[in-house]
Amino acid sequence: MLQAVFPFIGGLGLFLIGMMLLSNGLVAFAGGSLQKALIRFTGTPAKAFASGAVVTALAQSSTATTVTLIGFVSAGLITFAQAIGVVIGASLGNTATGWIVATLGLKVNLGFYTLPFIGIGALAKLLSKGRWADLGLALAGFGMLFLGLNTLQDGMRGLSDVFNLANLPASGFSAHFLIMAIGLALTAVLQSSTAAIAMALTALHTGNINFDQAAALVVGSSIGTTLTGALVAIGGTIHAKRTALAYVLFNLVAGLIAIVLLPLFLSFIRWLEEHALLTPGAISLAAFHSLFIGVGVALFLPVSAHFSRLVKRLLPERGDDMSQHLDDSLLGIPSVSLEASQRTLERSLGKLLAMYRQVLLMQPPERMASELVQVRQALERTFDFVTRIQLPPQNDALSEQRIAQLHAIDHLLRFRNRLYDMGQAEIDFTNPAYTAMLESSLDMVNLARESLAQGDLCAALEGLEHDADALASASRQGRHELLQDRPAGGSSNTITALGMTDTFRSLERNGLHIWRISRYLAEGRPADAVLVDDSTVSDSDSTDSDTSTAEDQSAAADENPSAESGPEQRDDSPAEVPANPLPTSG
Repeated sequence: MLQAVFPFIGGLGLFLIGMMLLSNGLVAFAGGSLQKALIRFTGTPAKAFASGAVVTALAQSSTATTVTLIGFVSAGLITFAQAIGVVIGASLGNTATGWIVATLGLKVNLGFYTLPFIGIGALAKLLSKGRWADLGLALAGFGMLFLGLNTLQDGMRGLSDVFNLANLPASGFSAHFLIMAIGLALTAVLQSSTAAIAMALTALHTGNINFDQAAALVVGSSIGTTLTGALVAIGGTIHAKRTALAYVLFNLVAGLIAIVLLPLFLSFIRWLEEHALLTPGAISLAAFHSLFIGVGVALFLPVSAHFSRLVKRLLPERGDDMSQHLDDSLLGIPSVSLEASQRTLERSLGKLLAMYRQVLLMQPPERMASELVQVRQALERTFDFVTRIQLPPQNDALSEQRIAQLHAIDHLLRFRNRLYDMGQAEIDFTNPAYTAMLESSLDMVNLARESLAQGDLCAALEGLEHDADALASASRQGRHELLQDRPAGGSSNTITALGMTDTFRSLERNGLHIWRISRYLAEGRPADAVLVDDSTVSDSDSTDSDTSTAEDQSAAADENPSAESGPEQRDDSPAEVPANPLPTSG
């Protein structure tokens, strides 16, 4: 008994470890190329399908593809409609391992011939660094995979005398459904459909089960592989949940079709064995796996847009959550997580710029107070998210991105507070004294929104800086004229004059921060980043001395982003999250 059980358990363990090392090593050796392929080659459903299939076949793991995909969709790098094609492709790509096991692993004693790979890979991992170490990990995993498969075969032969699945009912829908459930449970326990399918192939090859039972096991394993993605999506963003649901639905429907029409599928496989020289046994089982997944592809891919809408109806989006791209599952992928936080900041900036424009036009939104609360909450969560991103050591580019985003958050909070104050003040911008500054402010807002919508903030920085300097000059001149002409008529005129000087200062500072936030967000986005949509636009605030130029003030802010020069101390203090939902000072 033990002579059969021990090789079975040990072989299964070696196979699982080999798969894990092979998958992790290949993904690391690719250096992000596989992830970039997922992002770049998803323009159409056909391209998305092809990229999902190829990446999964290369990574030897549909779970790795779908978990990564869920992160990309959460970050906004891939739209949900594009993710549908990738999900379908990943399911087909997952059949590649079955073909490898059936054609090579069970036909040739590769466990013996791949033993050197384990030693060479281990030495490369220990003695090398960087990508060579990752390649060594993949080589060791490759060798261990086939060693485990050979050991698993030996265990299966011994188990046939103790426990034989062939004794279970082999015909009828109920029997097929029962064995499918066993395959699903096996995959859930092993957390690997590849291992479960390899077990089914090995059991068929050693005669432990017949072809009908092996086919039902493969169907159950195909459905069970979706469980890991579903678990990852729990507590994730709405995009992550939709992607996981689409993956579950596709594999579930394809699997149920295979179970219900199993006699028809088996008849077609037998026809291929007789007329297309398909080798009976494990290779036929691998062909069956590809066949029923292929039927699912043929059914779903042409209607992927309708499928996408169905999933969206099943999981509707509730409210306008500006921080919807922030998913904790992304924290281990720095480049993706920084892209997610960048998009949230750009969206917050867009929201603030839109409100600022309405305030300048004396048409403030009816729900401005609640919208400002939403912006503050989004910025709070973004700050927490950015500070928890796991940056690799000595990666200056990613570190600079994070620093730039933290600068932007600081100034966005300031601008948000000042915008609230301006909304409460109900300023009359029809006063001729504000005309010049009003026009410059509106020009800045429009320029920032347009450049942000086009995904090219860098192109607008020079114009924004010029407008910020113009606002600073106009503010100094306006305040000087007001204070030179001592207001007559008592304290009421004095209060009016002081209110106007405060408005001049607010317009000046808002202009400076629109420019400054735009610059920080430009620094926070890498040159090869995906462009954002036109729903993103926004702005920020800070204080500076009356005589300094925008360039001088920016230099000072770079040295200390939370302490700037200026007559109002409250604006010079760090932009901490306000204790009250709607602060009265900015």
